[in-house]
Amino acid sequence: MRAVKSVLVMAGSLKRSEPEVEEEVVLIRAMMASNIPKFLKDDVPLFNAIVQDLFPGVEIPSVPYADLQRALDSTMRDQNYSPDEIQFNKIIQFYETMNVRFGIMIIGATMSGKSRVY
Repeated sequence: MRAVKSVLVMAGSLKRSEPEVEEEVVLIRAMMASNIPKFLKDDVPLFNAIVQDLFPGVEIPSVPYADLQRALDSTMRDQNYSPDEIQFNKIIQFYETMNVRFGIMIIGATMSGKSRVY
């Protein structure tokens, strides 16, 4: 029930911040933001297929994080890291998860970029 509640809370927040967006899109974005960060890489295509089956023909626009992307790019270059799209996506997932959850754990193998995401 907590997972359902977090999706609904996030969907309500998204709908209030963007009232012109269709409810199906808001619900899908909330489900994706709440669940994709928890999945293994191999589970994401299955989740996306299930969402497409549940909401056929609904196009999900990406959320623009242009300012965050520029800041990440600049910070990574300043610290002599190569900007990486996968790393950016993980940082955005972390950011979106922080907006919904009270406690977060970042887990993964040694040297997989956990501290860099944080």
